[in-house]
Parts: sequence; structure tokens; C-alpha cells
Amino acid sequence: MKTKESSLKAITDQGLLPLFFYEDATVSLDIIRTLYKSGIRVLEYTNRGKEALENFRFLIKEVEAEMKDLHLGIGTIKNTSEVKNFLAAGAHFIVCPVVDPEVGKMTHDAGLLWIPGCFTPTEINIAHQHKAGLIKLFPANILGPSYLTAIKDLFPGQLFIPTGGVEIEEQNMTKWFKSGVCAVGMGSKLISKDIMETKNYEELASLTKKTIDMVRITR
Repeated sequence: MKTKESSLKAITDQGLLPLFFYEDATVSLDIIRTLYKSGIRVLEYTNRGKEALENFRFLIKEVEAEMKDLHLGIGTIKNTSEVKNFLAAGAHFIVCPVVDPEVGKMTHDAGLLWIPGCFTPTEINIAHQHKAGLIKLFPANILGPSYLTAIKDLFPGQLFIPTGGVEIEEQNMTKWFKSGVCAVGMGSKLISKDIMETKNYEELASLTKKTIDMVRITR
């Protein structure tokens, strides 16, 4: 049974949230298997294509059968109809690029972790008031680590994760962790289009292990 608390712990323990979408459900599963074998225990599939919901239903069944300790969330949730569909499909947590308090309420009511995406202090304040366990800073490459350093004292106890443009590079990661994030979100820098299209799972495994090690060193 995945809960708000267990998903949050999985993300903060891992210090890394990989995220991706691919049209083919079988390839998506192979990517998840590769990430899992490389040490990943929590990741986000993104609602970025017409196949996303059907793929997610398939992936959740497979994950719960063979990777029972893996938390599989869904990202790019922008409204209540999307959250309804993916909660029904069995999502373990919900990640959004925006702050929609209604989406937050539905996720909380399901006992799951809601991670809204914020850009401004006002958005962060709304998410904070609606009890977001974790707030996604998005797009992180535009905001930068110095942004979080400047505003985090306004929201004591609030946890943050940057997504979008975080590099698999020691200096970049060190800056983010030093600014006070509890984990980093990692999409195409880790799971590139090229890796997915060429099914280069060996490279993905190697890059994943390298990234996990880098998180351990820099946090």
C-alpha cells in the first residue's frame, strides 16, 4: 500500500525523481525495469501523449506484480478529470506542472502525495496553504538554485524539488542541494529520446547508477 508518507520518504531517500513518457507501453516497461535494476525505487511517468493513460494502467499492473517496492507516480496532471482518471488507474502519487487546489484535494482525499509545480512565491504560498507535501520548482533551469535560496525561509518546513534542466553534473547538483532541495527531478538528461528510441538500456543503466552516485556525493 503506497501512501502520502511512503512516497515522500521514497523521493527524499532517493534524492532523485526520474521522469519520462514513451508512446510504446512495452518499451516504457523495459525502461522502468532498467531503472529499477539500477537502484531506482520511485519514478514519475508523464501524461504527455494520447497513450499515457492506457500505458499507465498496463505499467501499474506490471510494477505491482514484479517490482512491489517501486513507487510509480504520474506527472503532467493539469486538471481534475486527469487526476480522476489516473487515481482510478492506480497512480501512487500525483505530480503537476501547475497549482490546482482541487487536484490537491482529490489527491489528499485518496491519501496520496500531491506535488504541484510552482514558479512564483504566490504559487508556492497557495500550494503550501493547501498542504503540498513537496513542491516542484518548474521550470528549474529558468529559476535556478539562487531563487530557492532567496525564498525558502518564507516557507519553513516546506520541501522542494527542481525539475527541468537539472544537469548530471557535480557542480550543478551541488548548487541545487546547497540551495535546500530535498531531491532533483531528472527527465531527458537521464532518459533521453535517443536512449528510448534505440532501446539502449545498457547506457541507461550506466547513466542511472552514475546519477544515483552523484546525488549521494553532492547532497
